[in-house]
Amino acid sequence: MDRFNRIAERLGGKLGTGMCLLGGLLLFLGWNGAASHNDIRKQFPYLLSGGLPGLALIVVGAALLVIEVVRSERRALEETILELRDALDRLAPRPPVGPGAVVAGASSYHRPSCRLVAGRDDLHVLPATEAFEQGLTPCRICHPEASSNGVKARSTAP
Repeated sequence: MDRFNRIAERLGGKLGTGMCLLGGLLLFLGWNGAASHNDIRKQFPYLLSGGLPGLALIVVGAALLVIEVVRSERRALEETILELRDALDRLAPRPPVGPGAVVAGASSYHRPSCRLVAGRDDLHVLPATEAFEQGLTPCRICHPEASSNGVKARSTAP
């Protein structure tokens, strides 16, 4: 599927333009053939064989061009968002984190790199032993007890 996406990214706009041009050519040939006859019964086959497929190719080609524009705009937006996030990460004040320090939440404590506390500024950093003494439980996602200095997870079993 990734290979198809790469090919579609390279050829999307070119294929759309080609289909629009081919559709325009079919429309012209259908019109030219129909224009050479005065009788509607003789014009009708030209309109069916050239006009409808030509119109369909133009519609599909235009849709491919729109999709290509949306893809390029989305790619540019994603790059801009990543740059903005990097800039915010560089500007955001970080609490000093030493060895054995954890980030305390409402009911649990986390590693400073845990995705559950990333970007939150209402948390405070404290030693793992102090978090344990306050009755906080270790995060089930980042498992801070594995890196804490000798602090074992409190058993929640009765």
